[in-house]
Amino acid sequence: MRIALDRFAMTTTPSAARYKAYVGTAGVFLGAGIVSLSQRVLGTGLADLRGALGLGFDEAAWVPTACNMALMFMGAFSVYLGGLFGPRRVLLVAGPVYIVVSLVLPFAHSIGSLLALQVLAGMSSGTFYPMSLTFALRNLPMRHTVYAVGTYSMELIASISVATALQGWFMEHWSWRWMFWMSAVLTPIMLLFVYIAVPNPPPRTGPKPRISWHGFLCASLGLSLLDGALEQGERLDWLGSGVIVAMLTTAAFLLLAALVHRRIAPNPLVNLSFLARRNTLLLGFGLFSLRFVLLAIILLLPSYLGTVQSYRPVQTGTVLLWLVLPVMAMATLAAQVMRRLDGRVVASMGFGAVAVACLLDSRLTSVWSGDTFWLPQIVIASGLAFVFVGVIGMIIQQGQETKVLARPVDALTYVSFFQIVRLLGGQAGVSTLQHAVTVREKFHSNMLGLNVRAGDWLTDERLRALTLGMLPSSAGFEDAQQRASALLALQVSREAFTLSCIDGFLIVAGLCAAFIVCAAFFVKPMRIFFDSLSTQPPS
Repeated sequence: MRIALDRFAMTTTPSAARYKAYVGTAGVFLGAGIVSLSQRVLGTGLADLRGALGLGFDEAAWVPTACNMALMFMGAFSVYLGGLFGPRRVLLVAGPVYIVVSLVLPFAHSIGSLLALQVLAGMSSGTFYPMSLTFALRNLPMRHTVYAVGTYSMELIASISVATALQGWFMEHWSWRWMFWMSAVLTPIMLLFVYIAVPNPPPRTGPKPRISWHGFLCASLGLSLLDGALEQGERLDWLGSGVIVAMLTTAAFLLLAALVHRRIAPNPLVNLSFLARRNTLLLGFGLFSLRFVLLAIILLLPSYLGTVQSYRPVQTGTVLLWLVLPVMAMATLAAQVMRRLDGRVVASMGFGAVAVACLLDSRLTSVWSGDTFWLPQIVIASGLAFVFVGVIGMIIQQGQETKVLARPVDALTYVSFFQIVRLLGGQAGVSTLQHAVTVREKFHSNMLGLNVRAGDWLTDERLRALTLGMLPSSAGFEDAQQRASALLALQVSREAFTLSCIDGFLIVAGLCAAFIVCAAFFVKPMRIFFDSLSTQPPS
């Protein structure tokens, strides 16, 4: 078997090279999907992990944060490792490390060892994402790249959609340990594809550049601390917490040190001036918007179903599974449309559909259940497919127009910029929306409380009805009154949370509208994926 794989990997005929490009692309895309799926499964199953290991709420809150901070550290760093050593070498080293860590993680006996293993998991799996589109862009024919983008969008949205249902299934039928072991099962498949299809880079010629990692290390650590502060800020009351203040202060110091070091001894692998283009910066906002609109299905919908309707993860997962089939169909259609229309139009169509879905969800009431969301879910799934294909397609087109692949330093800087925006921008979006929902919930609770006053006839009538309903299962009339008062307070809380979710959907719809407006400010229409691009260089 090993000999057969080695022979296939060494084959260099045009037909074999074409198939190896497809297999290699499937491998690196699978790696990106594994990271996305494992993050969502861990986030969904954090309460189960806390119960299984006997962790406190505050302790368990740092478990996903440790992994995310390591992902942030490696997000940009791994791009440069890939540029220096090639995706094959990086992935074939990081993949086995990730497998071993995933197998060992369920047996951690203390919070310290668990966090340390999570850091190792994040640093090893943090190499998977940056290699995906970079490899596809370098190896696939341009006429096929748009379909790779469509497949990429299917995989990522589908992994987000199935994660909740998968975690619920693990808990009901297998074990909580599979939230980690799942990655250990899937990663070897990725490594097999990488081994047989991803080539080593050609040998370097000429003098090697003198590379200073001091500034780059400071920047990576600073961004990692900033990511952790954003993730824990809402829980720890932001600047009211000494931990958050220390993390933000240290992050600011490290980022400032990186800028000073950049001024004194520039890193030859970084070309920051290349990013000072209007289209590139607007595409950064587009990628941030893409990550933000995902919160409508990652944060708002599961929060409502779990808090108001008391859905278990497997029930919430069933609702999210409605996204899978529409995404698969619409991503294929979006790839076809992307070949004929301006990328801004494709992305704007997607953001428009997501805005419509959020407006449909803004009619939310506390009696909505999972079945009520079927129409908004289908609309938002269709929109997300167009958003993914449009935004990521425009990023690829911008790279082609600026000839980024012709200059390795610019290519590394370009990919690293969008990797940082994806990770840090996504976390900033989560923190912003969580804070907004929390603030609005307090506001609505106060406003509703003003109309629920003791002695008011409506309040007394409601309490009387609830008391009569509680009386048969209570120890006495006084006990029934106490239970009725608690139930009324719970109903007020549910209504306040429902109204705050409505505000969250409106915020997402507003950001969609903001991107549609910004799409008009690109310097020129984005180049489309004509077949001629595969044979003619961009002008």
